[in-house]
Amino acid sequence: MQNDNVKFKSEFYKRLINFSLEIIKLCIEIRKDRNLWPIADQLMRSATSVGANVTEAKASSSKLDYLKFFQYALKSANETEYWLILMKESCYHLRGATDKLLKECKEIANIIGAGVITMKGKR
Repeated sequence: MQNDNVKFKSEFYKRLINFSLEIIKLCIEIRKDRNLWPIADQLMRSATSVGANVTEAKASSSKLDYLKFFQYALKSANETEYWLILMKESCYHLRGATDKLLKECKEIANIIGAGVITMKGKR
């Protein structure tokens, strides 16, 4: 059981890194249109914040800090979903990429949300 938990955490961390890298690639594409620069900036900030907060949770000094970092990560995932929906609706040529990233974002948010609920139950 313990080994499965370690493996899950490792795989989830890799998934967060890959998600951030895919967002960066999308933002490079988005930035070709100067009108979309503000959205690209917001999208990159919120999406990379998800993994950053999960990483920061690992070094937290208490269970409450750990929970707070996961809550921040969940908020960033929800914000990322919003920016991806805007991109999907405004850039039809990027629909395939945004659909894939939206799906991944929702799955990541669900995993983090389940973790937050579990942690709140254990307080």
